[in-house]
Amino acid sequence: MVIIKKPSQRSLYFQYVFLIALTIISSVISFAFFLSLFDITLFKSNRQIFFENEYVNPTKDRTLFYDFNYENKTRENGAIVVLVRNEELSSLMSSMRQFEDRFNKKFQYPYVFLNDKEFTKEFIESTKAMTNAETKYGLIPVEMWSYPSWINQTEALYARKKMEEDKVIYGGSESYRHMCRFNSGFFFRHPLIEQYDYYWRLEPGVEFMCDIDYDVFKFIKKNNITYGFTIALMEVKETIPTLWDTVKEFTKEYPEYMNKNSAMKFISNTGKNYNMCHFWSNFEIGDLNFWRSEKYIKFFEFLDKAGGFFYERWGDAPVHTIALALFLEKNQIHFFNDISYRHDPFEHCPIEKDVHEGGKCHCNPEKTFDLHGFLFTILVFTLIKRHC
Repeated sequence: MVIIKKPSQRSLYFQYVFLIALTIISSVISFAFFLSLFDITLFKSNRQIFFENEYVNPTKDRTLFYDFNYENKTRENGAIVVLVRNEELSSLMSSMRQFEDRFNKKFQYPYVFLNDKEFTKEFIESTKAMTNAETKYGLIPVEMWSYPSWINQTEALYARKKMEEDKVIYGGSESYRHMCRFNSGFFFRHPLIEQYDYYWRLEPGVEFMCDIDYDVFKFIKKNNITYGFTIALMEVKETIPTLWDTVKEFTKEYPEYMNKNSAMKFISNTGKNYNMCHFWSNFEIGDLNFWRSEKYIKFFEFLDKAGGFFYERWGDAPVHTIALALFLEKNQIHFFNDISYRHDPFEHCPIEKDVHEGGKCHCNPEKTFDLHGFLFTILVFTLIKRHC
């Protein structure tokens, strides 16, 4: 007589677990094989898609590097533009030291320092000592740093006091408004800047935390790039309550200047409202001839006549950004991912491992502004918190 033993409950349990695990593994393998047959971008982040399909990486082009181009010391017609006060010398020296070490000791682009007051002897001697590049020092003409005739200065004073009471950042500052107007409509027309085609805006108290081994001006010229940035964020809406309405009036009056393939969605999904996104303009690398173009000059003059630089507190960052988004094609605006930059309290640090493995960066990727929300790229127009 044959006795057949029934399997124990424990044995049956392990069999079931094994079968379930085998089924899951088989399903995963099958699904992975299925995905391999298609370009499934649904499972990739917007950042991955952008860098794989759209991003032009300057570090991959050896023709831009110092050791390739600079045996004959050729340079583009560019300059480092610095709007600065005498009392900011110490923080400027810090910026220049990093800027020289990371970039300009190789390429020797000239500096143009601008001030609404005469530079002191100490300022000139100290900055000359920081670089082997040519340095130029210019006084800003009064007409570029004063009230235009159509501004009611009493009304402007009232607006400043009201903003100061409301604790709007720089709301009570008169000089800040002159600076924003100058950067919006005049810096590129200063006599010392007129001779140049390209500029890199440098400010006191900023940091550069990665080596920049390629010529940024050659890069933007070769790739037909008009404007480059490192950080994009949200404007304080209390500073520009009527800016977008003024822009809409301009677009109705000058429809011929609007670009059909523009980056409009970066600043507005429907065109009815401005979403407050802007390029943080304390870092800019760009083509000066765009700002000198007829369409931009008309744009600036239209805004200037509206008085918002003084009756409100329109900044050069949203003014520049809106113009770029309306007039340029998306591929003419470049995100300088490889340039690690800090302007307190925000910084950009590239997160790619290969950037840090060569020992050329000292920034912390975990602190980069990009990751505290959604990284802005020209293809991504989602807003999360203060990010674009």
